[in-house]
Amino acid sequence: MTGTAPHKSFNLRLPQGILALGPMPLVMGILNVTPDSFSDGGDHADPQSALTQTLKMRDQGADIIDVGGESTRPGHAEIGPQEEMNRVLPVIEHLVTSGIRLPISIDTYKAIVADQAVQSGATIINDVYGLQRDPEIADVAATYDLPTIVMHWDKARDADKDIVAEVRRYFEKSLEIAVTAGIKTDQIVLDPGFGFGKSVAENYLLLRRLPELAALGYPLLIGTSRKRMIGNLLGVGPRDRATGTAAISALAYERGAHIFRVHDVQPNREALKVAHATLYGAPTGLD
Repeated sequence: MTGTAPHKSFNLRLPQGILALGPMPLVMGILNVTPDSFSDGGDHADPQSALTQTLKMRDQGADIIDVGGESTRPGHAEIGPQEEMNRVLPVIEHLVTSGIRLPISIDTYKAIVADQAVQSGATIINDVYGLQRDPEIADVAATYDLPTIVMHWDKARDADKDIVAEVRRYFEKSLEIAVTAGIKTDQIVLDPGFGFGKSVAENYLLLRRLPELAALGYPLLIGTSRKRMIGNLLGVGPRDRATGTAAISALAYERGAHIFRVHDVQPNREALKVAHATLYGAPTGLD
């Protein structure tokens, strides 16, 4: 092993087995089945095109598929739970019946959507409001004993306060909700929520100080794919931000993160492979 070794190891329990988190980074492929997501709205909205995209991401090295039915881009229009289920449930069911064996995450903050998605085959719950918008989603996660991703998105936070301290404070409340509902602490993943209610400067400060969040003792998920913090810095549109995203993935990995939620699987998988070899040593037999 070379260099520092910042990664704690965790085992998330899925119905199909253990999802090991540790030195080996995992890539979560984004599958938006929305008409209005900021960079890929409408691209994968029907079950067959969603399957095609999933197969592409799987072949490029995705470890998890994250299905989302409601856009969270700035200025997005919220939709009701029935419309969200109409979008995500047929896709999840089609992925499962088509033989996709990768863990499927449901990206929702609504308890009823999470429950129905799990019954359709999802095995991870990913809540952008960190269980604080619809606390009953914590009951769903506890009932099924599924890994639960708790993201920071505090629209009412004081922007004059230190962003890292504010994220930690928000997580404290989310963790209290989780424990009260019965979610086991070894099934929780934290997501700092890059791009959600944060300035570009705050996003990069959060990235630089990521070890402070890793020190909380939970695995970390990073979601910066194609976001404004990259576009504004590089002066490029959403579909031209894969290189910047891969750079952040490598930096966040070096700072202790475990899972990387991305649109562009291959460049991120390659960047993370180089970062892993740098931290833990390259595979033998490459000379």
